[in-house]
Amino acid sequence: MPSGSYPCSCWSSCRGGLPFNPEKIGAVRWDTALNTAISFVTNTNWQAYGGETTMSYLTQMAGLTVHNFLSAATGIAALLAAVRGFTRKSAVSLGNFWVDTTRAVLYVLLPLALITSMILVSQGVVQTLASHVTTHTLEGATQTIAVGPAASQIAIKQLGSNGGGFFNANSAHPFENPTIISNVVETFSLLFLPAALVFMLGGLLGNKKQARAIFIAMFLLLIAGLSVVMIAEIRGNPMLQRLGAVSGVNMEGKEMRFGIVPSILWGQLTTATSNGSVNFMHDSALPLTGLVTLFNIGIGEVIFGGVGVGLIGMFHYIILTMFVAGLMVGRTPEFLGKKLGPFEMSMSMISLILPFIAILVLAGIAIATGTGRASLTNISAHGVSEILYACCSAVGNNGSAFAGLNANTVFYNLTLGFGMLIGRYATTIPMLAIAGSLANKNTVPATSATFPTTGPLFIGMLIGVIIIMGALTFFPVFSLGPILEHFLVYQ
Repeated sequence: MPSGSYPCSCWSSCRGGLPFNPEKIGAVRWDTALNTAISFVTNTNWQAYGGETTMSYLTQMAGLTVHNFLSAATGIAALLAAVRGFTRKSAVSLGNFWVDTTRAVLYVLLPLALITSMILVSQGVVQTLASHVTTHTLEGATQTIAVGPAASQIAIKQLGSNGGGFFNANSAHPFENPTIISNVVETFSLLFLPAALVFMLGGLLGNKKQARAIFIAMFLLLIAGLSVVMIAEIRGNPMLQRLGAVSGVNMEGKEMRFGIVPSILWGQLTTATSNGSVNFMHDSALPLTGLVTLFNIGIGEVIFGGVGVGLIGMFHYIILTMFVAGLMVGRTPEFLGKKLGPFEMSMSMISLILPFIAILVLAGIAIATGTGRASLTNISAHGVSEILYACCSAVGNNGSAFAGLNANTVFYNLTLGFGMLIGRYATTIPMLAIAGSLANKNTVPATSATFPTTGPLFIGMLIGVIIIMGALTFFPVFSLGPILEHFLVYQ
């Protein structure tokens, strides 16, 4: 950025003089800095800029990577507090946040990140403090190749449901994801901790059947979405078929080194686990694929979701499900032996509805104003999808982008930053309030009239509540975006 963009022109030169900045990269605009700070604190890791050309090594390591650890650990600590609300009786405490956060970093995240980063380095992911490399192409031109301490950031961005890439192309960049082995490791890392925390829940509750039921519900939702996108992408693009392509398979924007299936699998997992990393461009996917990824984020990313907060979001849907079950059987709803009263129900509804409102209001403002539309490179239904995806990604604390939208403007940096805060705290604060309320209650023994929460009926009802909530909330705007575009493509 030019020094004239700042109130004090010497700030840029000061930034360029800091250590671990061999390229002398200057400061960013105030709105970009604010958006980035909110993004990484809230575990969103939204980046409307190219990391290798905008952030110094010091910023990438001491600023962004550190928050990758802390924001993930905060999610785990919040989950532990929520679980203690169900396990403790007549208690006045939910544990110590600092102890839980420290243990999550030292005993879980750091060891896993160290092992993963070593594997990635062995596959060719760059990890160096040297300056960018200048080389000569076959045509005789000069090219600058960006390098840096990437492997250490890539490991935790995958494990911690973060997603912010060291390079602008994220995990589609060969220095972040060079081989099929690195792609498998990074794909596995996306799901590892979010899925493991479900089984941790079973151990903490002393009820493995309950954890298994929640896992099955999450897994079925994941497979259902994956099936839709796989069929859509492999079936091909009818517009290419009409132009004479033999198969019409939509390879636009896909990771050509690995193929269509790993690319689509990555997209489904990242939007299901609140991880904003990408190894293909969502903007180039077929409309049905965009519909599924939007739905994954829109429902709160509870299909495994982010580290800790994904399971917290599922608790809110479980409370709503138990309320519906209680109405059906004429009995006060309860879960894990704790009675669920009006307070718990109200907090859950606030947590579910407030992010929905934020997404729709922010998207509506962007679509209705010239400032919001000015950043679009596509019009019509696809432009609606691009704006809607940006708002979903921000409020859902995902961080991936649909592309085609220049979000590094004052308007989007401020509105999306506000959405990130709502998405993070509207989920965790009500859950902590519920946990505090439940911890004060005694456990109610199960009877023959208690609704079972480990069987197929509970799993089916939970899945139904999640789908119905998402459909009722987003179908109108989806019909103006990906659904309309789907019919236009097949027209």
